[in-house]
Parts: sequence; C-alpha cells; structure tokens
Amino acid sequence: MQGPDFDLRQCRTTLPLALLAARKRHGGRTAILEDPERKPLTYNQLVLGAMVLGARLKSIAKGDARIGVLLPSVNGVIVTLFGLLFHGITPVLLNFTAGVRNLRSACVTAEVEVIVTSRRFVEQARLDDVVSALGEGREIVYLEDVRKGIGFRDKVTGVLKTLFARLVAQRAGTDSNAPAVILFTSGTEGAPKGVVLSHANLVGNTMQIWQHAAGAISPTDVAFNPLPVFHSFGLTAGTLLGLLNGMKVVLYPSPLHYKQVPKLIHETKATLLLATDTFLVGYARAAEAGELASLKLVVTGAERVKDGTRALWAPFGTMILEGYGCTECSPVLACNLPDDNRFGTVGRLLPGITAKLEPVEGIHDGARLVVKGPNVMRGYMLAETPSEIRPLPDEWYDTGDIVQIDSDGFVTIRGRAKRFAKLGGEMISLAAVEALANGLWPDATHVAVTLPDPRKGEQVVLVTDRPEADRSALLAHAREQEVAELYVPRAILVVEKIPVLGSGKIDYAGTADLAQKMRALI
Repeated sequence: MQGPDFDLRQCRTTLPLALLAARKRHGGRTAILEDPERKPLTYNQLVLGAMVLGARLKSIAKGDARIGVLLPSVNGVIVTLFGLLFHGITPVLLNFTAGVRNLRSACVTAEVEVIVTSRRFVEQARLDDVVSALGEGREIVYLEDVRKGIGFRDKVTGVLKTLFARLVAQRAGTDSNAPAVILFTSGTEGAPKGVVLSHANLVGNTMQIWQHAAGAISPTDVAFNPLPVFHSFGLTAGTLLGLLNGMKVVLYPSPLHYKQVPKLIHETKATLLLATDTFLVGYARAAEAGELASLKLVVTGAERVKDGTRALWAPFGTMILEGYGCTECSPVLACNLPDDNRFGTVGRLLPGITAKLEPVEGIHDGARLVVKGPNVMRGYMLAETPSEIRPLPDEWYDTGDIVQIDSDGFVTIRGRAKRFAKLGGEMISLAAVEALANGLWPDATHVAVTLPDPRKGEQVVLVTDRPEADRSALLAHAREQEVAELYVPRAILVVEKIPVLGSGKIDYAGTADLAQKMRALI
C-alpha cells in the first residue's frame, strides 16, 4: 500500500540550505518565529543569530561532532539548533523531563561532551540538580555567558557570513543523508535509544506534510506550538514545517500552562494549534471567552482524540484533525484533512510513504504496520555501541502498531502490539478497553494496563481519574454495547492524575508502576 507520489528531489538538501531557500522565497524581512517574549524574528534575524551564536558554540565545542541542547521551546532553541547546523555540528536534543538516569545514558550514547542550556531556564524549571549531575565529566555552557562574550568583531563576522550564507551552509556539509539531529526514546524498555534523523528525513517530512495538507494550510497561517522540540512532533510539524514554508511559528515553553496558552493564542491570532488530546482538554477548560476564536485547525498526535475532547471544543468552531506518526519517521505518517476528516481514524498516509501489513498471531482485526519512505530514520544509536548508527534492515521500519487500512486508505490504530493482553486464549487490545471506558465516561482519562496474575498469568486493570468510576457500571455499559465481558477490566483504580510524559503522551510505564503499587496496598 502506498501514499500519493512524492518528488524525492524536494528533500535532497540540508536544513540550513532549506532555510535559506525559504528565506529567498518568502523574503528575509518576513517575521517567521515568535515566543512569549513577543519579539518576532525575521528570516534575516534568525540566520544572523545562527551565524553569530553558532560560531561561538563551534569554538567551545573544540572539534566535537555533536553538542547536547537542553532548552525549552522558545526562539533561542531554534537559533541554537540552526547555529550548530550552519557550522557542521549535530544537535542532540535532550529531553529535560526524562530524569538524570536517562539523560546521562543519552549523553553517553551520543558521546556528548558539551551541553548548551540557559541559567534562566534551569532556574525556572528547577533543573539545578539535573544539570549538576550532567556536568560531571561534561562542560555545561550557558547561553547567557555565550551572549556576554559576543563582541563587535563577532557581530561583524556574523553579518559578513549572512551575506555569504549559502557558502557557509555548503561548507558545513551538503550531504542530505548526514545526521541532522539526534532525539531519544523515553527509555521505558531499557536505556533510551538515539533516533538519528537526517536532513533529508526532516526536510522530506515537512514537504510531505505540506503537500498532503495543500489548501488546508498556507504561509498566511500562524502556527502555535507549545510542544517541546525534543519531541519530533514539536520539532518537525510544530516548528520546521512553518520555517521552511513561510508560515509564522509561535513557540511556547510548556504545554502544561493551560491558562497562559489560550491567552497567547489570542494575542498572536494563531490559526493552527499543535497539541495532544490531554493538552486540548486543559486548554478548552481554562480558556476565557474568545481566546481560542482565531484557531481554524487543531492537529493532534501522540494519543487518540476522545469524543469528550471533541465535545469540549465544539463550541469554539475549531476543526480537530487527528494524525499519527512516530519519532523514527520524523514523525508524521498520516493525518486527516479538513475536507476529508473521519473520526476514529488518523487519516490517509502521506505522499511518498509505502506501507505493508504483517499479520500477528491471535489478532484478527488488524495487522502490524511496517513503513518505508524518505522520512524514515537513518537508524538507532544504542547504549552498548556509542555513536554507531545501526541502520534499519532494507530501510523498512516496524512501527509496532496494530492498524487497519480501509479501502479508501484511511488508517485506524488498534493499539500497540505490546499493548495487547492474552486473556482466556484471546488477544485483548488495551486500547479497546480504554475506548469502552471512554464511551461511558468521556470527560475523563483512562489507561488500561496489565498486571501479573498468579492464576491466569496476567490481568487487565483500568487506571482512571474519574472519581466515581465503578466496575459494575462499566460492566453494565459493556453489555449495553454488546461488548464481550473480557474487555471489562478485573479492577478499576482511581487516581488524582494520570502520569504524562513531557511530550504529552500518556506515561504507560509510569501508570503501570502506579497501578502495581496501588494493588499491593489493597
């Protein structure tokens, strides 16, 4: 199965060259980037900032091929990212919510010796202990100190470089298959894995999205992105898509600021919002009258959009488009469109993506999705072989997701292959258990997990933030819906808050640990 045709020549370039091409098409004085400081950067200012800052960071790196970046989603992180890229250094985007163990592992895996961060950010995010731990054996560079050290000569050199920016970019490298960034998986199944995305991967995915969404978005739109750039959705769809296509991007450093985000959406007149279901619920509940009125579209990923979320957003008149992807695919693989939006699906595959479905024993209503395309990663970096890129077999990536693709090409996610439980000889989708609970309690968050069972091997438990959730009520609902009793969890555990990762995804491992501890106390 294959998405629409895609011209591979579009992604045979590097990110710096793609940025310069966008500047030429849309004009150097076009404001393209903004954050809560409300000081928009034009293409010219972004390139100049990258030239000046990147040169200083290169001198600090002393020949290192990679530098760790520990920064929030504000203008400075994008200037830093392109500053490194314009000077031939690969940014390693570190997840500051991952904890010391995972961050240390990531630094070892990518052989990071220098980390760029900000004193203001470290203080506000209370990361002093984390940065102190990472600084053992590594150099911590604060942007505030770098900026203080930038003198008149640095600024003049930067201006001269901007006049010959294309030559600077070409000197940094013209191989579109070279690593552009390194991101890391959450590490819930062991040491975090480095995902090596090339320039072609990232440029290609932005162009795939732009072609797929032709007519739905344009350079006149304003994209609001509260997602972190260490998450591929926030990096590619939330940031690079706009920068490389002339669409202004407004960054916000935390998706959890439910009251502040709607206010800034209103102030910047944003028309497009990128978020997850969890965050959408928070924004809808916190927004004051008129604050979300400018939004035409909301594009979601990372988790399924619940019916209750759509109901919350219905009064705003904003269309919610559910999409799907994974870090290893840069990340977007499929997305619904305004004139072709089927609830319950994640839309059709993007142009240039080829998919095959591989049967999984015991699962009859879906198959394992394996994909190939210009956006599929270069390979993994693993803790046991630091810096070594392990390519994918034959360039195919196994998503690990069980999906169905209908005759019209719409993709429906049935669940992760690992999120199935074998009960009574049947393979039960944990996502289906969650969907059953959502049908009865649509205004709450539900997570189904498996716990060891001494008699049956494993049991399904539902963790929910619905205070009055009751198994008997869910059982009655299942019978009304003619759903087999196997899909009704053995027990329901009520919590105040479901654990969420910094990227906005449900923390399934954390929820399972929480359920295990709660069961032990019962």
